[in-house]
Amino acid sequence: MKRCFGYVRVSTVKQGDGVSLEAQREAILAFASRNNIEITQWFEEKETAAKRGRPLFNQMVRDLHRGKAHGLVIHKVDRSARNPADWVQIGELADAGIDIHFVTESLDFRSRGGRLTADIQAVIAADYIRNLREECIKGITGRLKQGLYPFRAPIGYLDNGGGKAKTLDPRRAPLVKLAFELYASRRHSLRTLLAELNRKGLTNREGGTLTLCGIETLLNNPFYTGIIRIKRTGMSYRGVHERLISANLFERVQAIKSGKSGPKVTRHDHIYRGLFRCGHCHGPMVPELQKSHVYYRCAVKHCPTMTVREEALAAAIDTCLAQSQLGHADAADFLARIETWVAQTNSSDQEKAWQLRKAAIQDRIDRLTDALVDRLIDRDAYADRRQRLALEEEALDEEHQKIGNRAAKAAHMRTLIELAKTLCLSHQLAEPAEKRRLVEMTTSNRRVYGKNICIEPSNWLSEVENT
Repeated sequence: MKRCFGYVRVSTVKQGDGVSLEAQREAILAFASRNNIEITQWFEEKETAAKRGRPLFNQMVRDLHRGKAHGLVIHKVDRSARNPADWVQIGELADAGIDIHFVTESLDFRSRGGRLTADIQAVIAADYIRNLREECIKGITGRLKQGLYPFRAPIGYLDNGGGKAKTLDPRRAPLVKLAFELYASRRHSLRTLLAELNRKGLTNREGGTLTLCGIETLLNNPFYTGIIRIKRTGMSYRGVHERLISANLFERVQAIKSGKSGPKVTRHDHIYRGLFRCGHCHGPMVPELQKSHVYYRCAVKHCPTMTVREEALAAAIDTCLAQSQLGHADAADFLARIETWVAQTNSSDQEKAWQLRKAAIQDRIDRLTDALVDRLIDRDAYADRRQRLALEEEALDEEHQKIGNRAAKAAHMRTLIELAKTLCLSHQLAEPAEKRRLVEMTTSNRRVYGKNICIEPSNWLSEVENT
């Protein structure tokens, strides 16, 4: 009785690709019984034959060359290989005197005619898989152009079946949004953010604990802004799914991650870290805790600016804000003027301006695509610039929505006036993170010359004051 290996394969774990593993086994055993063959070992693989480097297939070929069996029994030609490289290995086995049997094809692999027939069928199988791949890519691209994401939903979204947009996960989506907001506050590194999110209960799709790589992948994914990015091709598409965060927040997170937005965390998490610079050498004022007081010092040796206490910085900020703070009478007059202005605003000019900016972005996209086609830039550079343009377009659309809603515009301006009325009190009563954000919003050119502290109001606050 001839000793042979039995090889069965399906393309994926979930589906049988037409013929299940069990059906292939039964057919091979029936063939072996009719032809006086003993199956001494089974090789069962769940991977496409179009892919080279299948581990079990390669192990089987090595064992056959070592003489561990007299032959090989396979259910069908396309079960063995759908790529030329692996089919060559099948041919080399036959050339080495090893019998190759196919259950469903009556092929004499030792004869010239049988070998030719098998080669033709292998070529047809390889062409079939190429065509299938092209059709799959065509279908996926069609979905992407529709704004649909035909792959597994990222953390924070739920799958709803083929042809349907992803929807927000009511349990994970708020935590994902919190992850972006916490990191954008510059109070967390990736490790401290990971610990905070794990403490709050954010898990991966399988319900397991998030990893450092997982949190970095999450923060790098523009899907949460409504942009679908395909990493393999470098293409970006506008999605129809609900956006979780704004494009501006995403860009802020990317700037912090790339080290372009100052320190993310310090040992003692001081309030005004990174906000003040030395007026003499322009170096950062570094905070440190000494004897229950926080001191900000210039790190440059022999600089006239030495140290200044945090309380002195807070007092200087209050003085600056008090000078720019609106009185109640002025605020009431300003609110009345805002209402009149909003009512009289000609939105057609703003719409034309938006259309011009939109057209300019589209022109840049077209020129970028032409540069890729003409091979003036490589695909990596194209992918990076295309994503930036997509985010810019998304931010422009967000801005357009705000411009189009006069009620929202008026509410935003009222909020600014209310803030301008109570700047000092807001600064004094705010929590450390809110206090820091308030200082960033309302002041600029924060410098320390020796013991003198110089602070200027932000442009928008100066405009309110001057008006």
